[in-house]
Amino acid sequence: MRPVVPIASDPSNAGEPHLPGEPNLPGQPRLPGEPSLPGQPPLPGASSARAEPPLSAEQIRSLRCLAGAMIPADVAYDVPGADDDAIFADMVSSIGPDANPVGDALRQLDALAGRPYADLEVDRQQAVARAFRSAHPLPAALLAGLVVTCYYRDDRVMRSLGMEPRPPFPQGFELDAGDWSLLDPVRARPKMYRGVP
Repeated sequence: MRPVVPIASDPSNAGEPHLPGEPNLPGQPRLPGEPSLPGQPPLPGASSARAEPPLSAEQIRSLRCLAGAMIPADVAYDVPGADDDAIFADMVSSIGPDANPVGDALRQLDALAGRPYADLEVDRQQAVARAFRSAHPLPAALLAGLVVTCYYRDDRVMRSLGMEPRPPFPQGFELDAGDWSLLDPVRARPKMYRGVP
């Protein structure tokens, strides 16, 4: 993994392309398909219209209903549920290249429900969600990852956890020191691999 150097502190890398998933900072070339930041010109031949994920309205309703069931709002902690308007809008816009697998997962969820998942009663939704997780663990994990990722990057949620709502780079976050002695049994094991000649 290459080291990440902030553009502002190191102007020598201003023309260096970034890796997918890294911030698209001003002065860095963008990869095809990436949106431009405000003030950046669009890539040549790029469409100014935002591509919407190929999910049906029923699938979007089912995803929102599932997200709200996974992480409901909590009045005691003053945090929204994962079906909150802002969080869900982020979720839908974040589907991107996973649109087909997400669509397939939602089709499997709706098929298991026998109709759109969002149309079920709450008790039935919970039973279907448990059955979906058991019968289709990988698609369920994909949907869970999408929901959790978008939920925990919401500013309100980060503040409720006592974290400053910002990216981890460049300031970082404090972590408690771990107990490195827990690795002693692993270090004491005999070599379990073959050396490379």
